Amino acid sequence: MKKIFLLLILVSEFMNAQNFPKAVQITYQKSSNGSILEADDPIIAYSDKGQTVVTSKKITLKNKSFPYEHFYLNRTKNIWYQRADLNSNQSISTIDSVSLKNQNFTFSKETKKILGYLCQKATVIINSNTIDLWYTNSLDVKGAPSLLGQNLGLVLEVTRNNNYSITAVKVEKLKQIPQELIQTPKSDAVLDVLSYRDELWKSRFTTIPIFKDEIINFSGDSKSNDSIFRFAQGTVIVKKINCGNIKDGSPIFVDLKEQSNGDAYDRTGSVFIIPTNSKITFLEALQHNKNVLPVYENGNGNQYQGVVKTNDYSPVIELMRFFTPFGVGHFNTIKLKNKEWEDAVFYRQDITDLGNILNNKEVYIGVFIGNYDKGGHKISLNLTVHPEEHSKTESKKIIPLFNTLNIMEMAGQEYGTMFNSERGLVVHFDLEKDLNNAKLRYITTGHGGWENGDEFVPKANKIILNDQQIFNFIPWKTDCGSYRNYNPASGNFENGLSSSDYSRSNWCPATTTNPIFIELGNLKAGKHTLTIKIPQGPNEGNSFSSWNVSGILMGE
Repeated sequence: MKKIFLLLILVSEFMNAQNFPKAVQITYQKSSNGSILEADDPIIAYSDKGQTVVTSKKITLKNKSFPYEHFYLNRTKNIWYQRADLNSNQSISTIDSVSLKNQNFTFSKETKKILGYLCQKATVIINSNTIDLWYTNSLDVKGAPSLLGQNLGLVLEVTRNNNYSITAVKVEKLKQIPQELIQTPKSDAVLDVLSYRDELWKSRFTTIPIFKDEIINFSGDSKSNDSIFRFAQGTVIVKKINCGNIKDGSPIFVDLKEQSNGDAYDRTGSVFIIPTNSKITFLEALQHNKNVLPVYENGNGNQYQGVVKTNDYSPVIELMRFFTPFGVGHFNTIKLKNKEWEDAVFYRQDITDLGNILNNKEVYIGVFIGNYDKGGHKISLNLTVHPEEHSKTESKKIIPLFNTLNIMEMAGQEYGTMFNSERGLVVHFDLEKDLNNAKLRYITTGHGGWENGDEFVPKANKIILNDQQIFNFIPWKTDCGSYRNYNPASGNFENGLSSSDYSRSNWCPATTTNPIFIELGNLKAGKHTLTIKIPQGPNEGNSFSSWNVSGILMGE
């Protein structure tokens, strides 16, 4: 009798082992270095003999945020469908069977149990990342939380570089996959894989287009239109934009593309915003005459228009300082052995700290390139805003203090030569309230393009606040030779160097100049004085040095 009872138990266990589910639902939790990620939105995968669906909890509960993706694998056809809903009215799809097939795993004899299921290990290296997949054949279905490993078995854990994991926390047996989750794209709505990925990527952030293939040149024929204003013989273009709502903490970038349209030389450029909240504005000077701007004098005999803050005036706010290369694009016809010239130069800089002047505001944004060429330069400019889920932080107060870059150079605005005086540049400003954690956003570049000019001679910049020196450094860039392929028209010298190779005072042809953030501490309400001193070199005949410095006071 006892033998019969044991036999019945063994038969029952055998029958149960063969009673594989028709479908399974697997819930996966993401973690990094032991910490759970996105606990409220785990990955959900459904699998049966012929198909797999990969989605997430929020999507299935219709509590999703855009964009989101939904994946479907047809095992019979061995086709991997991807669908992305970009917003409530737009979705895109693609089919990727190549990536599904090109998966080369190394198999290990290691085993471990996950949720009671015996799993085997397979490893693959992708983009220098070691990825371990633990899969089981105990349920007689295949599936995975992504495209990777779909044909191994039922993948219950994926670990990348031993620090990021996607691990099954629940396996449920189903009669079938919910039919509403099985979606295949219409043939006329399918994009190629690269186009799909590009559209999905661009939908994750906001692009604010400003200029597209606009010419910045020196010509009396340059005319404004209904949306783009042209000033200073065409060397300055300005447009009024509204950036809409920008969440605190969202990264903001300025993107600029530049090509020569006939000018062969390296030129100073600037992307800037014109403050309009003061009695006198730089926009009035552009529209009428530089003489409407307040004049700064330091005793050297020159008058400098619109370079420092006054009670009635705020200087332009510099978003990005950039330098054109020697003729990229237009002069690519110049041939040198083993040189492949770039088609254009792309500048991209983080301006998140200045987001407060863009958020829900209409602003005048402009681009300047100093040149005397009728062909000039062709540029495109965008801002991109990248939403991030940060706790709300207090917006920074932004006070433009000075900018000696003569944006109206071609309309007679004086060069920044005030540093040939011991007094240098002095700015007086009043704070109505205390300013905590104050910083100076400082951009500096030296100019004077001959052998002894300040462009090629290192010079210390001293920052003095209320008669106390707070910062002293030598702005200098030594990597200019890295950008040779952007400079087809650069001159070549007998010593084997190109002009674009030489180190310079904080800039190179084809680069941006990074701002320096100088800690000022907590500033009390009341009057303050900021002084910039630079040992500017002497004139040589008609040649002179100058310094383009801009400063923005920031704080809480």
